[in-house]
Amino acid sequence: MPKRVIILGSTGSIGRSALDVIQSLPGELSVVGLSAGNGWEALADQILQHRPAVATLSDETAAARLRSFLKDKRIDTDVLSGPDAAERMVETVPCDFVLSAIVGIAGLPATLAAVRKGLAVGLANKESLVVTGSLMVEAAKESGATLIPVDSEHSAIFQSLHAGRHEEIERLFLTASGGPFRTWTAERMRGATAADAMQHPTWSMGPKITIDSATMMNKALEIIEAKWLFSVQPDRIEVVIHPESIIHSMVAFRDGSVVAQMGRPDMRTPIQYAMTYPHRLDSRCERLDFSKLGRMHFEPPDAGRFPALRLGRKVADMAGTAGAAFNAANEAAVELFRAGKIGFLDIAVLVENALERHSYDPCPDLSALMAVDRRARKEVSQCCPV
Repeated sequence: MPKRVIILGSTGSIGRSALDVIQSLPGELSVVGLSAGNGWEALADQILQHRPAVATLSDETAAARLRSFLKDKRIDTDVLSGPDAAERMVETVPCDFVLSAIVGIAGLPATLAAVRKGLAVGLANKESLVVTGSLMVEAAKESGATLIPVDSEHSAIFQSLHAGRHEEIERLFLTASGGPFRTWTAERMRGATAADAMQHPTWSMGPKITIDSATMMNKALEIIEAKWLFSVQPDRIEVVIHPESIIHSMVAFRDGSVVAQMGRPDMRTPIQYAMTYPHRLDSRCERLDFSKLGRMHFEPPDAGRFPALRLGRKVADMAGTAGAAFNAANEAAVELFRAGKIGFLDIAVLVENALERHSYDPCPDLSALMAVDRRARKEVSQCCPV
């Protein structure tokens, strides 16, 4: 029987790549649920191709248009709508694997529902673990859910860890391309525009994730996520700049061995691995040609130009509500930057201010985390750059 898949965030970059993988593996994977925000036309095209049992839209008006469209096409996919529609789909539709690919905290309730249901959950959404931390990890332990990372870096570590036991880990190395501003001076970065930040040198990603790469906020989030995924303390997680993006991350073991996962920079590889785990199946992805690879370069990140890394380590050490405040403030600041209301360097400043001022709780429940999220967003939206 094909593995039954629900995709949360199917019209985004990761969701589209996942559907491409599914199409390339006929008979192995079957789409039973798709979820989007308000882009009903793109979702309609996906429904026509994959015929899921259920689809969801958070926007009621968009859902009404989709229902009318599907009725005219005589397609019986059930359309759920509203802010909790994706969560209701996960709770009620029989499935084997849920891909969490909704950018931001919007996908958190549905992801947590999948974990509590004991499913295999592919985490393409950094925010799920950054915000919830131990809450999600403990829920997975109680339900028996399997958390499988989809980010290329965490997928690389997940795969490399098969070479040894947890107690044999010495360090984790998260590789980073360095983003579009790797060689820029701090003064030049001060005048960077959103268009500049979108020019990622190796990966094709959505706008928010691409800007996070430019600030290296993505690596800060990955440090926090790695702590929870792999039960490794932040002082044993290092970031190394690797502009070619061929080595996706590495694990150093206590005997001095370093195990790395390599491949062309193509998100379909970690997506497919997560969906077909523990098996490896044929893939359409381009293979590495070592005869043409040439040199690979590595360098330490500049903490002075990229303060997000320092903040990420601080948040990983604090845990509790710190991740919720950190993530929400960053999302709000990125939106202000994209709108041209703040400068590029103001993003980290606003995030640090929100982190320092939030009401810290070391053992929050989900409602407390959501409240911290709302307060941090409001604070950033009302705050002038320092």
